[in-house]
Order: sequence, then C-alpha cells, then structure tokens
Amino acid sequence: MTWTPDAIPDLSGRLAVVTGATGGLGFETACVLAAKGAEVVLAARNPDKAARAQVAIRSRHPRAVVRFQALDLAALASVQAFAERMTAEGRPIDILIDNAGVMALPRRETTIDGFEMQLGSNYLAHFALVGRMSRLLIAGGARVVQLSSVAHRGARIRLDDLNLTSGYRPWSAYQQSKLAMLMFAIELQRRSDANGWGLTSVAAHPGFASTGLMSSGPSGLMRLGLRWLTPLLSQSAAAGAQPILMAATAPDVAPGGYYGPQGIQEMRGPPGPAH
Repeated sequence: MTWTPDAIPDLSGRLAVVTGATGGLGFETACVLAAKGAEVVLAARNPDKAARAQVAIRSRHPRAVVRFQALDLAALASVQAFAERMTAEGRPIDILIDNAGVMALPRRETTIDGFEMQLGSNYLAHFALVGRMSRLLIAGGARVVQLSSVAHRGARIRLDDLNLTSGYRPWSAYQQSKLAMLMFAIELQRRSDANGWGLTSVAAHPGFASTGLMSSGPSGLMRLGLRWLTPLLSQSAAAGAQPILMAATAPDVAPGGYYGPQGIQEMRGPPGPAH
C-alpha cells in the first residue's frame, strides 16, 4: 500500500524541530506536522521569513502551534545558543528534522568558523546540533531525520582535505555533504543501539524536488540544465517532503534506514525505502 501523509498518527503533545522550515521542503514538512497536532519549532535564520511561514501555516491550519527560534547553521555559536535555549525549556524533543542546507555554491565559501560552507552548514552544524541537544532527544526517544540526496551516490569524502581548500567543485562539495549526512544517520543509530539511547535515526531524500535550493545555488551550465529538466523530472516541494514525513512518523521505518521517492531513479513518486 502506498504511504501518504494521511497515515501520520495524531501528534498532539509532541514537539518537533525542523531546520530550514521557512521555505521549500522544510516549510511543507513543518506544515504537515503542525496539521497533525505537533508543536513545531521553525529553526531558521530569517525572522521575517519565519513570520510569513507561521502566517501561511496557520492560514492552512488555524489550530497549528508553530513558533520561531533563530538558528544560523553557518555559525556554531548560533547552534550552541539555539541548543541552550531549547535545553533551558527542558522539553523532550520527539522529532528532529535536519533539513536546512545549501547546494552547489558556484564559488568556495566558508562558514564563520572557517569550514567549507556546504560541509559546514549541511552536515557539521547538524552534527553539532544533535550533540548539543542529545539529552532532550534521548528524553523524548526521538526520531532524528537527516536530509541526504540522490547526489550521495557519486560522492567521495575527501578525508585528506575535508574543507576542499584545493580543487573545489560545487557539485562534488554538495555530494560530499549529503553522503556525510547519510553516514551520520547510520552511525547515530549504531551508537544509540550500543548505548541504549532509544533514538530512531533515519535518513531521507526528496528526489528531484522543485524548491528554492535549486535556483539559489547552482550556476552556469548546471543552472541551465536544471531549468530545462525541472519541468520534466521534478516533483513539488510538498511531494518531496513525503519521504521526510514518512521517515519522521511512520511506525515501521527501519532504524538506520533511508527513504525516498520510488519512481525512476528515485527522482519522484510515492515514498519508500531508498538506495
């Protein structure tokens, strides 16, 4: 039977944190979680976009409980401050979706802390976020979802030069960051099992989803190619969010599993196990 968001159980009383929740996949994911009764923290950089996202979610679901917390994944001090605010609240976290990220930046950029921007924002900051909120996640027996990509298939981790100080290539940098997130999901589950943390760590990818990420990152020939391919091969952000929602809520997901669209090359289609 095809999984759809209709299968998500009532999430009343649950606390969900979604990074990058002010647009695209993060917004659609947060919207559905709020519709199902969860209290959703929109963790993002821009308060104005967050305000608009809250209005949009409440316009669809008037009873939605959503709130903004500032989080800049390009600054580890911001990650620490976010985690400290959440810890001060003392509420166990039931769902964490590490969604925010950047894609195929044309030129090499670095985070405030000096890490290559895609590795730093997509992976390292989320790694730090999970670590700093681990007590809340363990207290909630949380479902922790890392956002990977079909791009991971051609990736290589540059252990000799993780920050890509030489030979920077936009797509290779993105691939490395998404492979790192997939590996993190698997390793987090292994460590949870070994230490009795009670977490369910999974990964998901949206296939070829038409979001702002596609238009804001790639340039040159890659942007031109995406412009032609998007109408033919892509699916909406709402459809791309379905594997994320399945990973975050379905009771029968495999711990350490990976979920994505089931169509050709996992580009689009209903969600299920990915490869």
